[in-house]
Amino acid sequence: MVIARGPSSCCMAGGVRLPFALLALLAACLAVFGAQFPELTGRIVDQANIIPSATRQAVEPKLADLEIRSGIQLVVASVASLDGQDIESYANALFRAWKLGEKTKNNGVLLLVAPNERRVRIEVGYGLEGTLTDALSKIIIANAIAPRFKAGDYGSGISRGVDDIVTVLTTDSSEWQQRPSLRLDNDQLPNWLTWLLVAGAIALVTLLIVSPGFRWLFFNVALNLLINSGSSRGRGGGFSSSGGFSGGGGSSGGGGASGSW
Repeated sequence: MVIARGPSSCCMAGGVRLPFALLALLAACLAVFGAQFPELTGRIVDQANIIPSATRQAVEPKLADLEIRSGIQLVVASVASLDGQDIESYANALFRAWKLGEKTKNNGVLLLVAPNERRVRIEVGYGLEGTLTDALSKIIIANAIAPRFKAGDYGSGISRGVDDIVTVLTTDSSEWQQRPSLRLDNDQLPNWLTWLLVAGAIALVTLLIVSPGFRWLFFNVALNLLINSGSSRGRGGGFSSSGGFSGGGGSSGGGGASGSW
C-alpha cells in the first residue's frame, strides 16, 4: 500500500534537524580546504567526460525549462575525483561553492556523479527538502540511476534520474506515487540514524567548547561561507549578460541521498 507523505516527512523533528544541520555545516567547512572544484560553466558540467552528447542535448533543455517555469535550478555534474572525500561532504561543499538555486528560496538541486569512486548523490537545497525528500532521492538513485550506471550506461542513468527529479518537483504527489519507480512506502529516519546524528551534534558542541583551535577554524570558515553567500545576487541563477552560467545564491544543509553501483 502506498503511503503518502505526511507532515513528518516534510521536515524532520527539530531535535534531529538541528544536529544534522550542524554536522552538514561542519562537513562543508572542512571540505572547503583541499577540494578542487570544477568551474560552473552550465547546467551540465562533465569534468569526468562520461555524458554522451546526445544525452546532453536531450537533458539541457529540460533543466532550462524547469528553471524558467519554477525557478528551480537543477545542475548535473560529473567529477574526475572526490579528492579523497566522501561524496556527501564534497557534494554539499560544491553546492555551496556554486550557490545553486535562488538565494531567498534555496531551491537548487545537484545531481553529482563520481565515476572513479562509483558514487552518485542528489544534493537538495534547504527550500526543496520537504518536496524532494531524502527517501525519494534514495529511491530515484536506487531505481533510476544506479542500475544503469552499473551497466555502464551513464547517459541513460542521468537522463532517467533527471526525469524523475523533475517529476517529483513539478507534479502532485498523488500523480508521481502512481509510478512504481517513485513509490514511497516509508519516509522515516531509522532510529539508529537519529541517535547517530544526535551523538554527532553533541561531539561537535563538545569540540567547540574544549578546543580553541577547532572553535577558531569552525567559526572562521562558517563566517567566510556566510560572507560569500551574502555577496551573491539575491535573484535566481541562469545565464548572465556576458553569456556565462551562475548560481543564484542558494544553499544546502545536507539534504538528499547517496548511492553506489
